[in-house]
Amino acid sequence: MDSAAVEIDGSVMEGGGQILRLSASLSCITGSPIKITKIRAGRSQPGLKAQHMSGLQLVSELCGGTLQGAAMGSTDISLSPGKIKAGNFTADTHTAGSVCLLMQVALPCALYAHGNTQLCLKGGTNAEMAPQIDYTVKIFKPIVEKFGVNFDCDIKMRGFYPKGGGEVQVTVNPVKELLPVVLTDRGTITKIYGRAFVAGVLPFKLAKDMSTAAVRTIRKEIKDLYINIQPLQEKDNAYGNGNGIIIIAESSTGCLFAGSALGKKGVYADKVGIEAAEMLLRNLRHNGCVDEFLQDQLIIFMALAKGTSRIRTGPVTLHTQTAIHIAEQLTQAKFNISKCVDEQSGNVTHLIECEGSGIANPNL
Repeated sequence: MDSAAVEIDGSVMEGGGQILRLSASLSCITGSPIKITKIRAGRSQPGLKAQHMSGLQLVSELCGGTLQGAAMGSTDISLSPGKIKAGNFTADTHTAGSVCLLMQVALPCALYAHGNTQLCLKGGTNAEMAPQIDYTVKIFKPIVEKFGVNFDCDIKMRGFYPKGGGEVQVTVNPVKELLPVVLTDRGTITKIYGRAFVAGVLPFKLAKDMSTAAVRTIRKEIKDLYINIQPLQEKDNAYGNGNGIIIIAESSTGCLFAGSALGKKGVYADKVGIEAAEMLLRNLRHNGCVDEFLQDQLIIFMALAKGTSRIRTGPVTLHTQTAIHIAEQLTQAKFNISKCVDEQSGNVTHLIECEGSGIANPNL
C-alpha cells in the first residue's frame, strides 16, 4: 500500500456505508490511495456487507485499482486506484442489497472515463435503508443533470427484500468537467403525483389502499392541488413479492421532493401510504429546494464541480455533514453552511455553499 494513502476513519459522524462509497469514488477520481478503518463501526453488524463489497469491487474494476481487505465483515480496506476506464461492468450483490447504492458509488467515477460506461447492477431496486430506484430516476437524475451529468437508467427487473433479483442497466456519458449548480429559490409547489405498486402474489387492493391513504393525508395540508397517485400491479418485470409507494412534488422553479415507503410483513397498506405522505409533507414544510435524502447525494457533485454551488435546504442531515467531511478530506473543495431565517414566515433554511475543486477529466 502506498505510504501516502489518505487515512479515513469509517466510524466518524454518520459512520455508515456512505463514508465507504464516497471515499472510494473520490479516491478513484482523484487518484489518491485510501485506507479506511473502523468501517461501519457503530452498526449492529459492523464491517462490510454484500452491498458494500460489490460497490468496492465495482469501483476498483472501474479504475483498474488494487483493493485489499474486501471480505465480508472486514472493518479495514485499502484502495490504490489506477486509471478510470470506460466499458461494460457488472456488479451483483446476490442479495437485496441496493442497486441504487451501487450506482451512487460508480456513477461519479464513470463520469471521468474516456468514453461511455455501461453498468449492469443487480440486487434490490426497492430496498430498505436506501433510495428506491424510482427516487433515483425521478428525483436524483433530473437534479444531478444540472451539474452536466448525463446518464440513462433502464429498469430491467424489480427486486425486493429478501430475495433481490432486480436488475438495472445504467449508461453513463463522460464529462470534461462538472458545472456548479444554484438551487436557492423554491417557488411554489405546482404538482403532486406518484405511484403505489404491488408485485408478485400481493393483491392489487394494497396498491389502491396505499394510494388512497396517501392522498387523504396530503389533502389535510395541501387542499388546492390535484393529487394523482397511480395504483399499479408490476407484472412481468418484478422478481418476488413487494409493495411500496413514492410521491413526488414539483415546484414552479423545477425543485423536486419525494416521500416514499415500502410495505413490510404485518404492516397495513394504508400505514405505508401515510408514512410516505408524511415524509413528503415534512420535506415541503421547510421551504428548502431539495429534500432530506437528496442533500447528501449532491455533495460529491458540488465538490467536483468547477465554480461555486449553492443549495438551500431544510435541516442539514448528519449524512450531509459526513459527506462534506469526506469531500473536504479528499478534494480541494471548501464548504460553508449558513442558517437563514425568513423575516415574514419565521421559516428556517440552510444554505450549503461549495467552492468546487473543479476536477477535469484527464481522459477526454
